[in-house]
Amino acid sequence: MSEEHIEIDAGDTVWRFERAFLTSNWTCIFGAGCHGILPDPASGLQQGCCSYGAHLGDGADGRVEALNVAAFASVLTPEQWQFHGLFDHEGPAGVFSDGQRNHTRIVDDACVFLNRRDFPGGPGCALHVGAVQAGESPVDWKPSVCWQLPIRVDWEDLDDQVERATVRRWTRDDWGEFGSTMAWCCTERGEGGEAYAGDRPVVASMAEELTALAGHEVVVELTRRLL
Repeated sequence: MSEEHIEIDAGDTVWRFERAFLTSNWTCIFGAGCHGILPDPASGLQQGCCSYGAHLGDGADGRVEALNVAAFASVLTPEQWQFHGLFDHEGPAGVFSDGQRNHTRIVDDACVFLNRRDFPGGPGCALHVGAVQAGESPVDWKPSVCWQLPIRVDWEDLDDQVERATVRRWTRDDWGEFGSTMAWCCTERGEGGEAYAGDRPVVASMAEELTALAGHEVVVELTRRLL
C-alpha cells in the first residue's frame, strides 16, 4: 500500500482508492457558488455540471440505464420537473438526444432533467428531486455519471480473473479536449478551491455513492483505514 492510495483486495476486484481526495473536505456546491463547466464562469445559471446532459454509455449497460431513466422520468410530476411536458407529449423520445438513447436531451442549453433557477420548485435535477420526495435514493434514479461525479473509476485487468479499480477524483484532463475549455474544475484545489469547504471528509459524505460502487464491506474497511 502506497501513501497515495489505499488498496483493498475483494477477491475478483482489487480496489485502489485515492487517499488525498477521500480524506479531503470536497463537497458539491451546486447553487452555492459552483461556476459550472462552461467556457466562462457561470455561477448565476446554476447549471453545475448539467450543461451538456448525461452520457449513458454504449452497450448493454447503457441500454439498461436508459430504460431506468425513462421509467423514473415517467413517474415525475409537473411540480417536480420543469420539462415534464416533453415526456408527456413525446414519451422517452422527449428525454434522449437520439434514437440510440445514450445521452440525455439538451433543452435550452442544459440537460432536460435540470430544473432552471426560475422553476417554482427550485433549481436542480428533477430525478434527484423525485427520488428524495419518494423516500428513495437518488443513486437509484439518476444516470451513473451524475451520481458518481466527481468520483471516477479506472478499470484494468490484472489477469483473466482479477481486475483493478482505481477510484479517484475527476481531473480536467479526464474531460479530454473539452476540459481545456472549462473555466473551472471543482476538484482542482488551485482553481476549484471553493468546493473544498465541506464539514466531513469525502469518504463519509459520499459513503452511499462509494458503497454503490464498491460494496458495503469494502467501504467499511476503507472508512476504518482512513478515519
